[in-house]
Amino acid sequence: MNNIMVTGGAGFIGSNFIRYVFNNTDFKGNIINYDKLTYAGNLESLKDIESKYKKRYFFVKGDISDYKKVIETFKKYKIDSVVHFAAESHVDRSILGPEDFIKTNINGTFILLKAALESAKNGSFYRFHHVSTDEVYGSLGPKGYFYETTPYDPRSPYSASKASSDHLVRAYYHTYGLNVTISNCSNNYGPYQFPEKLIPLSILNAVEGKDIPVYGDGKNVRDWLYVQDHCSAVWLVLKNGENGKTYNIGGESEKKNIEVVKKICDILEELYPSSENPNLSGKKYKDLIKFVKDRPGHDRRYAINCDKIKKELGWKQKYDFDDGIKQTVKWYLDNKEWINNIKSGEYKKWIKKNYINR
Repeated sequence: MNNIMVTGGAGFIGSNFIRYVFNNTDFKGNIINYDKLTYAGNLESLKDIESKYKKRYFFVKGDISDYKKVIETFKKYKIDSVVHFAAESHVDRSILGPEDFIKTNINGTFILLKAALESAKNGSFYRFHHVSTDEVYGSLGPKGYFYETTPYDPRSPYSASKASSDHLVRAYYHTYGLNVTISNCSNNYGPYQFPEKLIPLSILNAVEGKDIPVYGDGKNVRDWLYVQDHCSAVWLVLKNGENGKTYNIGGESEKKNIEVVKKICDILEELYPSSENPNLSGKKYKDLIKFVKDRPGHDRRYAINCDKIKKELGWKQKYDFDDGIKQTVKWYLDNKEWINNIKSGEYKKWIKKNYINR
């Protein structure tokens, strides 16, 4: 690998992945960040990387559904590997407007595969790694886990679009022999996450003295994965994964949504006591928790079994949930400029109309 194209590199996981590769691996090549810069993309998340790695980091503003732009980028930068993060990824948005999810997640993945196959025919191509979600597997009962062999059973337009893109990637391996790998991950959290998801939304609303919305009874269970652990796993799969194979990546940290929110409130009381926060007017952070109407088709529980990547590639998580969530809360408290810049754009319009968490 000499020239890695990271799609969606200005987004939450993509920007963390680019930072991880440059700062934590022995990779000596170039990274080309290809991003459309939708509401969730923010180049400020990579200002330090752009400054530090001027000769090895390149940004291209483009839509993955634009074949002409994609193939132009492949040729200009001699792309030999793709890490495909770019996706419309929020369930609530997919329920209100599924069209963008079909265009980006399905058609966009097809365009990238088409370009990768063309590149492979004309020269050396190392790998196309597709980053997917555990939501393609559907919903679990109180016991059991998702395995790589679990049948797909998507329940939302978002998860259905990701399931479709997974199948496309596998088809290009079986039909055309394109070198591919797939990873399905659990819920990510950590620095630089757009404030529509449960954890950053809860942190920022609490600090601002606003209601902390929790869907339904708050007992929906998710497996939480610290974003740097996810990035280390993706890097291992990209380098050493077996062609055509899928790897589940989980945090092995199952928590009910209400547990997560209460944990955030406890950490905030420690780091920024409610008694010192002028926005709370004598309230405690937990007083802000508000249960709201559940969203349609809300999956009850996700849980990932990640034994395969541990056994075959030697991966393991570095962060447990207590460490990761405390670091995350602290990051949001310490990075108000980044947050203010994010919230002055499309997010500000959106949050006024919708309660959003995952």
